[in-house]
Amino acid sequence: MAAAGAYYVPHGTKWPIVGSFGMLFTLGGALVGVATILFMVFGWFGTVIRESVAGTFNKQVDTSFRMGMIWFIFSEVMFFAAFFGALFYARALSVPWIGGEGDGALTNFFLWKGYAPAWPTNGPSEIGGAFETMPAWGVPLLNTLILLSSGVTVTIAHHALRAGKRKELLVFLGLTVLLGATFLWYQAHEYMEAYTQMNLTLGSGVYGSTFFMLTGFHGLHVTLGTIMLIVIWLRCARGHFDRDHHFGFEAVAWYWHFVDVVWLGLFLFVYVL
Repeated sequence: MAAAGAYYVPHGTKWPIVGSFGMLFTLGGALVGVATILFMVFGWFGTVIRESVAGTFNKQVDTSFRMGMIWFIFSEVMFFAAFFGALFYARALSVPWIGGEGDGALTNFFLWKGYAPAWPTNGPSEIGGAFETMPAWGVPLLNTLILLSSGVTVTIAHHALRAGKRKELLVFLGLTVLLGATFLWYQAHEYMEAYTQMNLTLGSGVYGSTFFMLTGFHGLHVTLGTIMLIVIWLRCARGHFDRDHHFGFEAVAWYWHFVDVVWLGLFLFVYVL
């Protein structure tokens, strides 16, 4: 058990060097490298979980975990802020300038005369050919409702954990996992429709690239979040958390709420406006 007032100092571990070799191996073969990195991730997290269950960590370590998760989510906020900034720059500044607004009048006259600056656009050279935009009130709206519902279910699961209601915790956390997987299934269906029926691809100029960049990276985050929720569900089923000590659950819940908020901004600025 962790002594009161003492800070836990981790023992020597092989996982950092394993992760370093994993990144090195990716230069020669992605499969071997990724497999090594996954081995490191599962092994390292397993070590931390065993230490947590054994009561090794004290309040100070818990505080450091919370600060680390806060900074991690902040870095993710900056990650998506850069992509939203790229969308804003292309939509509100670059496209009007190429169309002749402000100092772009000469550029438009000599290079792209007759180009009408309107969003969505695939650029003055019409890269990728004509395409259709993804309507907001079909699958995107459904996915919005799914993610908002998943935010509610994970919150109910959190309250159930704090109340010591194990069955309710597992049911609503399982529903959260199911909603996350459903979101991904609909997004895959949306992508197939975009490519096969709407000619909306990564090659569809600036609209296509920003559309898939934002929705694709968000989908990757939903995938990682769903995997984390599955791990937390398994840990809950094994009784790893109690009403007072469950930061592992809280960290994943924070991450999931972040994914929800990002999707709301994405739905508004990519699909609706």
